[in-house]
Amino acid sequence: MLKIFLLALLGSLPLANVIHAQDQTGFISLDCGLPKDSNYTETTTGINYISDDAFVETGIGKSILQEFQTGQQKQMRRVRSFPDGIRNCYRFNLTKGSRYLIRTNFMYGNYDEKNSVPGFDMFIGPNKWLSVTFENNASFVAIGEIIHILPSDYLHICLVNTGLGTPFISALELRPLFENSTYKAQSGSLNLFTRLDVASTTNLTIRYNDDVHDRSWFPYNSANWARINTSLTVDAESHNSYQPPAVVMNTAGTPKNASQSMDFYLETEDPSIQFYVYMHFAEVQILQANQSRQFNISLNGEHWYGPFSPNYLLTTTVFSPTALIGGNYSFSLYKTGNSTLPPIINAIEVYSVKEFLQLQTEQIDVDAITNIKATYGLKKNWQGDPCAPLAYWWDGLNCSYGDSSSPRITYLNLSSSGLKGDITSYVSNLTSLQFLDLSNNNLTGSVPDFLSKLPLRTLNLQGNKLNGSVPVELLERSKNGSLSLSVGGNPGLCSKISCKKKKNNVVVPVVASVAGSVFLLAAALAIFFVLKRKRQVGKVKRESKNKIDSFEAKSRHLSYSDVVKITNNFERTLGKGGFGTVYYGRLNEIDVAVKMLSSSSAQGFQQFQAEVKLLMRVHHRNLTSLVGHCDEDNQTALIYEFMANGNLQEYLSDISKKVLSSQERLRIAVESAQGLEYLHNGCKPPIVHRDVKSTNILLNEKLQAKLADFGLSKSFATDANTHVSTVVAGTPGYLDPEYYTSNRLTEKSDVYSFGVVILEIITCKPAISRINEEEKIHIRQWVNSLIAKGDIKSIVDPRLQEDFDANSVWKAVELAMACLSPTGNQRPTMSQVVMELSECLAAEMARANSGRGFHSKGSIDHLMMSMNLGTELNPRAR
Repeated sequence: MLKIFLLALLGSLPLANVIHAQDQTGFISLDCGLPKDSNYTETTTGINYISDDAFVETGIGKSILQEFQTGQQKQMRRVRSFPDGIRNCYRFNLTKGSRYLIRTNFMYGNYDEKNSVPGFDMFIGPNKWLSVTFENNASFVAIGEIIHILPSDYLHICLVNTGLGTPFISALELRPLFENSTYKAQSGSLNLFTRLDVASTTNLTIRYNDDVHDRSWFPYNSANWARINTSLTVDAESHNSYQPPAVVMNTAGTPKNASQSMDFYLETEDPSIQFYVYMHFAEVQILQANQSRQFNISLNGEHWYGPFSPNYLLTTTVFSPTALIGGNYSFSLYKTGNSTLPPIINAIEVYSVKEFLQLQTEQIDVDAITNIKATYGLKKNWQGDPCAPLAYWWDGLNCSYGDSSSPRITYLNLSSSGLKGDITSYVSNLTSLQFLDLSNNNLTGSVPDFLSKLPLRTLNLQGNKLNGSVPVELLERSKNGSLSLSVGGNPGLCSKISCKKKKNNVVVPVVASVAGSVFLLAAALAIFFVLKRKRQVGKVKRESKNKIDSFEAKSRHLSYSDVVKITNNFERTLGKGGFGTVYYGRLNEIDVAVKMLSSSSAQGFQQFQAEVKLLMRVHHRNLTSLVGHCDEDNQTALIYEFMANGNLQEYLSDISKKVLSSQERLRIAVESAQGLEYLHNGCKPPIVHRDVKSTNILLNEKLQAKLADFGLSKSFATDANTHVSTVVAGTPGYLDPEYYTSNRLTEKSDVYSFGVVILEIITCKPAISRINEEEKIHIRQWVNSLIAKGDIKSIVDPRLQEDFDANSVWKAVELAMACLSPTGNQRPTMSQVVMELSECLAAEMARANSGRGFHSKGSIDHLMMSMNLGTELNPRAR
């Protein structure tokens, strides 16, 4: 029995010399690193290549060393290298719904003269496509190829630095597939596994212009197979939708022993991979009257297709309309009892399904923020998708994420960005924007009315050159407390409602006007002196009571009587802490939590003061939001958004009625990590929370996680710019031992605490457990003892009943243990934590969507046994 194995594409093979004559309409062929505005035609293929300069903003062009250029096509002799930034992206403006073959080529060729081949990742949009490696061989050519349907009118192809060396790319090629009935997957994109030209006569790779779609066909010959071929042209008069090249279809393989079958196997180490297989057949011999060629195709020993007789010089493509799921596959082509000739096959294509689960940012938001960048000529490294993946969102942006909806931009901070001109109307297209900071720029013109139509909660236009008057609706929203409005530092801007009314006043007689003016002047002087005296008294009174100097969001200020009213005279207590008590309240029909400062707590006041200063300048969807404040006489309060589902620890306790699913737990972990990562990297200077723990992670009605209680937080800009804290602060069990012994505070102290939280989420055990009356054990020690045994089931909360992705949980546990490394320099950053947890969540979501549980092997065995080889998986011929 003859056997061949279908192997994944590993590198390039010699290319056939062809004469170009066909149309390249829609082709995008980029020689990466080619100087700007340059172009040429590659003589071996006839493909027209251009510089990639117009499609990418970053990177530098380099040439591979001369010794590696011999025998390489011209587009492989240069690279574009990306030494700066984590993610660097190409952008193509195309048509939504179009189907493209995307091919990337990489050859290191020691272009940087370091003799050190790198490794990095490639992303399509916000989703990881592949990892690029070179087997420690500078001459190795890595190729990626995928058939992808565009979900929007643009395409981002990104290189991501994973810490294994500088990313680079040699060539990037896009080919439109205009026939939408071909290469259709039920979901996801089709990643090339292999594409074989069976019984090749040239032993060369075939592509354009023999193939109108510029697919690469790799030669395959077997010593046990005979080759049959024709000098005539297959599909000369017509062709099917797949259009395999005539030069490929003109040859076919057939068993040398006519009684044998043709067998080939599809094998992979990952049983979860789904495949689509396409077999191309054409009879290339004129059969005599007494000859016949008829055969069946079986899959894993079961009839799959046939009986079938290929048409003379016409291609028939046999393929499965649904993905093959469940592990390894054995195909067999065997002749029927009535056939006098053995089976043949001309070409084979195999694709694996690549699911891209992360949705792109809503296109209207992408278009808006891209136009804003272009309008102001921003030099920010804004590349790729603005909001996704979570680890690479654009600096100065925050976004909202729904379970089944595209991310939306909710936060835009362009303060001190050198903006000039009017406030662009493109901002109006960010219809989910809640926070907008355009302060300290050189913006001119009026404050546009469209800002009042946006769902803004914070608008900062301070320090510009705006003129005219602020729209009335913005002023009214500021007055009622639904908008924090800052417009100071604009000399020509009036921020009073009365400004609008002045335009409608009627001119009065001159004498009356003069008299009135004199009267008003006198009244104004009197009022001025009274107010001045009151302010001086008020200032002395405020300072004597050690209150906070000022608040930026004056519109949020509430009186103590307001606080009494919204809490219904402090009727319902939500919790207590060292600072005082938290009460439930209602403000403007919104549920709120009111944190009252205890007048007897000096420590509480310091924490309160730190929290106010922090929350006035920090805004993020995964940090608790400040709704208002009270600072009146001896009564001090902060009013927060109400988190209906309490804190995370309540859900992790044995008495909780709701058991969080594995997906919910990972989502909470990701969201909490995002909030902490923003404090470390999104704030200037960075902020260390110092008290990260499960009780300080609050959950709203949708179980969205938000980090809370910033009373112990510390900015690195304090304490004379040192990282040394005079007082160690935190909670036992979560406290970084390195910080405890050295008093040296860094972001890695928070990372340690968050590692404890990850283990709590997975195990549902407290940070410190009591073994007996005298002995306690830390969660890290307990988990470590089970890791040594490889016992993941005993680590995970038994209430999940093994309904989780084992690989995802293992990865999360390993990440937590890395966070709990004894020294800070061994721990990951919060950016890395966010990225790793996001990958865990994506894997868990994929498992949940496929309906498979913890017993992955058992589930797959069951799928193989119950696989319906009848109607559903029956192949189709075209």
